[in-house]
Amino acid sequence: MEKREDLRSMLQYLPLVVQSSSLVWPPSVEQELQTMSTGPSESMVISGEALALRITSMRRSLSLNVSDLAPYALQGYALFFDEKISREESAKFFGEVVPALCGLLLQLPSMLETHYQNADHVLDGVTSGLRLLGPQEAGIVFLSQELIAAILACSFFCLFPEVDRRLKHLQGINFDELFSFLYTRQCMKQESKIRCIVHYFERICQCMPKGFVSFERKVLPLEYNPHYVSYPEAEYWAKSTTPLCSVQVHTTGVIEDQPGEALEVEFADEYFGGLTLRHGCLQEEIRFMMNPELIAGMLFLPRTDKNEAIEIVGAERFTLYTGFGSSFQFAGDYLDNKELDSYMRRKTRVVAIDAMPRPGRRQYKPDGILREVNKAFTGYLHQCKHQAGTLPSSASGSQVVKCSERLCIDHEEKTIGVATGNWGCGVFGGDPEVKIMLQWLAISQSGRPFMSYYTFGLQALQNVSQVVVRIGLQEMNVGELWSKLVEYSTERLSRRTKLGFFSWLITSLSSTN
Repeated sequence: MEKREDLRSMLQYLPLVVQSSSLVWPPSVEQELQTMSTGPSESMVISGEALALRITSMRRSLSLNVSDLAPYALQGYALFFDEKISREESAKFFGEVVPALCGLLLQLPSMLETHYQNADHVLDGVTSGLRLLGPQEAGIVFLSQELIAAILACSFFCLFPEVDRRLKHLQGINFDELFSFLYTRQCMKQESKIRCIVHYFERICQCMPKGFVSFERKVLPLEYNPHYVSYPEAEYWAKSTTPLCSVQVHTTGVIEDQPGEALEVEFADEYFGGLTLRHGCLQEEIRFMMNPELIAGMLFLPRTDKNEAIEIVGAERFTLYTGFGSSFQFAGDYLDNKELDSYMRRKTRVVAIDAMPRPGRRQYKPDGILREVNKAFTGYLHQCKHQAGTLPSSASGSQVVKCSERLCIDHEEKTIGVATGNWGCGVFGGDPEVKIMLQWLAISQSGRPFMSYYTFGLQALQNVSQVVVRIGLQEMNVGELWSKLVEYSTERLSRRTKLGFFSWLITSLSSTN
C-alpha cells in the first residue's frame, strides 16, 4: 500500500500511519474514537466544552500541537454547541451525530485502502486516486461521498496535520478557524456557516449517500503544441471567426438554481475554497456551505495558476440559505434530486475560476484582458483524451482538441452551456461590462452552445440584454468582439473615454453604420 505514488503524496497530510502495509489510526486515537462512538453515556461528551477537550486529547495523541489551532477555536466549539443552539439540538448532536461520525472515522483506514485498490479501475487505468494534484498537473480524483464524509469528519475534529501545507500552497482544511471566528467575531453569518456544516453531518449520519464526486485540475498548456489547444495569445482571439453563442440574461435568480444542465461557474479565489473555513461569505463560500462536499477538494488541490481551473462534478446540495455577505443565513434542509450519471455522480457541474483581485486599471491592459479571457477559456473548454474533436473554426482553420492528461468522461459535455454571473465584479473590483463580454468570448470559443447569465440585479448590467441584441444584429464573431474590447480598453487606458463599455460600443457601432 505504501508503495503507491498517489498515497505517498498524501501521507504527510493525513492523520493515519502505515503499519504492516496497512493504514491505521494511532492506537490512542483509535481508542478515543471507539469510546466516543459508543455514545455520551460512555464518553461523557455531552457539551461543546467536553468536545473541545476530546479534540485536544486526540490532537496530542497525533503529536499535533494544540497551539497550532486558531486562537479561541476550542472556545468557539463550546460557544456554538453550549449557547448558540438549543439544548435539544445540542443533545441530539452529541447523542446521535458525534457517535456516528466517530464510527465513520474508525472506518477511514479501510475506506482509504478500498479507495486505492479501486482507483486504477474507475477510469480504465487512468489514475483517479486521492493524491496531491499540484500546479500544472492535469488530472482527476474520484472520491465516494462516504469517503468525503469521513474527510470532513476529520476536519470537524481538527485531526489533519497542518505542517508543510502552506509550503505546498494548500489551505488549512481543519474547522478550527471557522469556530475561532465565531468566538472572536460572533456574527450571524459565521454561526450560519457552522449550522450548514452541522446540518450536513446530521443528514449523512441519518442516511449515507452512495454516489461519487470528481475533482479535476484542468490545465491549458503554456507551451505551444500544434496537436493541442494551448494557452492563446492575443492574435488567436483577434483572428477567431467562431460565432458568438446564444445568451440568456436573468435579472433574478441564482446560478445554483438554474433549471437545466449547465456548467455552473464558481467565482473562486486562486486558493480553492477561498475563505470558506474562515470569515468570508462571498459567492464561493456560500456555494461550499450549500455543497459541503466541495470542501474535501481543499485537502489536495493547491493554488491554481493563470492557465488552470478546477471542475467538480457530483457534489450534492444539502442546505437552503437566504441573504449574502453579512446577511447570509442558514434556511433549512434541501433535498437534491439531480439525476446521476454513469459514474454515479450527480449531474451538477461546478467550475472554479479565479479573477484578478482588485485589478484597477490593469484590467484594461492587454495582459489583463488576455489573462481573464484565457482563465475563463480554461474553465469552459472541454478537452478529451483518445478522442479528437474540433474547436470552432478560426481564421487559421480548425484545431484539434486533444489533451493527453484528460479523459473525455462526460459525453454530454459539448451540449452543455455555462451558467455564470458577475465574475470578479464584487469585492474583487472588476468591470462588469467588460467581464461579461470576456466570458461570452471564452464560452463561445470553447464550443459551448449558450451562456446563461445571472446579473444579481447589478445596476451596471441593466442594459445588457439590449447590448447583446445589438451585437447579434451586427452578426459579430469572437474575433470582432475581441477587437472591440481591445479598442475600448486602449481608449480607457489613455483616458480618451470615460464611458462604460456598453455605451462606448453602441456609440461606436452607430458611427460606423
